[in-house]
Amino acid sequence: MRNLSVIILLFPLLLSSCRNSRNLELSEINGKQLNISDSIPADSSITNFITPYKEHIDREMNAVLAYTPYNLQKTDGELNTAIGNMMADAVMELASPVFEERTGKSIDAVLLNHGGIRSSVNKGEITTRTAFQVMPFENEVVVAEMKGTHINEMITYLLDAGTAHPVAGLELEIDSENKIRKVLIQGEPIVKEKSYYVATNDYLYNGGDNMVFFSRAVSVTSLDYKIRNLLIDYFREKDTIAPARDQRFIRIK
Repeated sequence: MRNLSVIILLFPLLLSSCRNSRNLELSEINGKQLNISDSIPADSSITNFITPYKEHIDREMNAVLAYTPYNLQKTDGELNTAIGNMMADAVMELASPVFEERTGKSIDAVLLNHGGIRSSVNKGEITTRTAFQVMPFENEVVVAEMKGTHINEMITYLLDAGTAHPVAGLELEIDSENKIRKVLIQGEPIVKEKSYYVATNDYLYNGGDNMVFFSRAVSVTSLDYKIRNLLIDYFREKDTIAPARDQRFIRIK
């Protein structure tokens, strides 16, 4: 009974203690600014630990994959550019076999975005680092099944944007008033009820750059193939990268 009495006596004290702890409030915060500069000596143990990894990454990033005889910039054309054409053609060339193996279907067109080209490619050696600079994002190739009516929406988007979004598989010719003079996909007129397969990236498929027409896709196939990795593979396969502006999307004045 003595032990029970002790417990009974202590119980109110414990309740009071718990109640008081819940009422605690923060009254003051103290901080101090630490300036990071060259005056802080390097920790040699950390440097020694990191150095082998940095050297390995540098070797990988600086590996020469191909060569280009001139600078490639995304500002070198109104409606199509050499670098944009290269990227769209690379997707068409390397994504098509993957898609065909998985589905038995062929890619009809490619649409990427002008803003996704994040760097120019300088004349000379093309390295792995070049691919990371041009495409630093983790975007992957997806193929959207689109009816011809929605391909027409895509064409309207390209007309309204008036930007050199990279395309392949399309031939689009407009006049000075933005009226269509010719539009073909794989060399043929667009058929409204026909299904077409358009390769793009997951960001655009999900409505990036206001490409909402992709929301009308009948189906979508992810290829598990990053655009950046695709570019690296493309560079490796080519000895010389020499794309050019062409007639795939032009304005007749």
